[in-house]
Amino acid sequence: MSAPLFLVDALPTGDSLTLGGPEGHHAATVQRLRAGEELLLADGRGGTATAVVTAVGRGALDLRVTARGHVDAPVPRLVVAQGIAKGDRGELAVQAMTEVGVDEIVPWAAARSVAQWRGDRGVRAREKWAATAREAAKQARRAWLPVVAGAPDESTATVARRIAGAAAAFVLHEEAKEPLTAAELPAAGEIVLVVGPEGGITDAEVAAFTQAGARPVRLGPHVLRTSTAGVAALCVLATRLSRW
Repeated sequence: MSAPLFLVDALPTGDSLTLGGPEGHHAATVQRLRAGEELLLADGRGGTATAVVTAVGRGALDLRVTARGHVDAPVPRLVVAQGIAKGDRGELAVQAMTEVGVDEIVPWAAARSVAQWRGDRGVRAREKWAATAREAAKQARRAWLPVVAGAPDESTATVARRIAGAAAAFVLHEEAKEPLTAAELPAAGEIVLVVGPEGGITDAEVAAFTQAGARPVRLGPHVLRTSTAGVAALCVLATRLSRW
């Protein structure tokens, strides 16, 4: 099994450090790492360090850095505008999309989104998505932490503006004729994927996104849930872009 990864605000500049706080507690108390075991540190921005545990304290570890590295940001960037879903479906989508390599997630208040992220509730819900992405990035041993961008509930107009500035954009739609597997992909810039909520995307939303430059595409003959559609699309893109 590969060494566990822990996220830090900044990587150490010296050869030794103490890993404390929530990450230190998790490493020492939950995972019960012991002296001599190896772990990875990442700053979420591509920087990494390999370290060995030299001592275990109460909720903290003393570490010795043995190697440093940096992972370049992947290009093109993969951005998903995810329709806000009810219950835990949105969090399931965020978790799985992070594991397969999404670079940014934009919460989208679609017309048919049942859940409404307004006021403090929206702030808390967005923070939960960000926390889910963080934990999934650690599980996946990712050097880059996905961004959960924008306001708690970005409007269709805001998503359309994001599409207009992208190198390519695709709306996942069950009635589209063009498969994502055949769509032309850029070599750089951003690729924006739009995933609707449980009730799907309205004709007006498809029109707004198409006018902004997006192309409706389909994944296959079956209708996928909002919690799995983005994951499936990212898998297609990761394969076609040779990320996998």
